[in-house]
Amino acid sequence: RSGTSPAANYAEAQGAESRADFIHKVRIALKELRETDVWLSLICEAMLIDPIEKLTPIRTESQELIAILYQSQKTAAVNRPKKN
Repeated sequence: RSGTSPAANYAEAQGAESRADFIHKVRIALKELRETDVWLSLICEAMLIDPIEKLTPIRTESQELIAILYQSQKTAAVNRPKKN
């Protein structure tokens, strides 16, 4: 189930009311993606799917999305307006 929430959380981030809100919501999506990646890893280690190679593209995509969202929140944080 954790695999379905990152998309919804990212959609919420796109409708954020401020840059801080965007960063917060992207970080939530990132946490959910990391959880999903852990579950996928456990499924692989326990060999719950046969053949296990079926999960390879899904794990790759999960890791790519983690990298993208990580960079997105990092960029948004760096470009955040400074407080006076």
